[in-house]
Amino acid sequence: MTLTALAALLGLVGCLFLIAAVTHFRHRHIAGGVLRGVSSLVMFLLGACVFLLSANLRSYERLTAEQAAGEIQFARVSAHQFNGVLTYPSGKAEYFPLKGDEWQIDARILKWRPVANLMGFDTLYRLERISGRYSQIEDERKLEHTVYPLNLESWIDLWDVVHRYHSWLPWFDAMYGSATYLPMADGALYEIRVSQSGLVARPLNQAARDAVGGWH
Repeated sequence: MTLTALAALLGLVGCLFLIAAVTHFRHRHIAGGVLRGVSSLVMFLLGACVFLLSANLRSYERLTAEQAAGEIQFARVSAHQFNGVLTYPSGKAEYFPLKGDEWQIDARILKWRPVANLMGFDTLYRLERISGRYSQIEDERKLEHTVYPLNLESWIDLWDVVHRYHSWLPWFDAMYGSATYLPMADGALYEIRVSQSGLVARPLNQAARDAVGGWH
């Protein structure tokens, strides 16, 4: 909301500069009109950038405590091949054919400094990709891999902005990737949760518990 309000404010200032530019041109004050016209364009461009950044920020989830990020269930298709169904807390489901013996999910996490927390900015996370992996190193080297994005790319990515201009953004404390992986098995159901320290996955049914218990 703060970034959206800033984008709106920049747009309003841009409109005021534009009105002033038109007024100056009508009175044949060319230099003043050009100056205010350029200022209007700059304000509009800045407002557009802030708006896009705000839209990208909404693709991240606020994290105040450990919370559910989704559930995933598997059905065996053949050796080293499973169909996975990832269900988000919203109820949305996505289907992924995965090759391997294990599944892995990755996330990006952005942490704010305490002063930003006091302003209402919580730690953010975004699930990034899901992939299959093999238990044996030789299989990992030779056999086919599968990986899928869990978020669409955007024009402005908050992660990239923080990475490039970290020294100019003192409100950010840390940015890091987190991943968790567990074995795939027919009928296995897992929950995926995220905390301040990163991702964690736990078995939810007997098929998943048996897979984890016999994992090596």
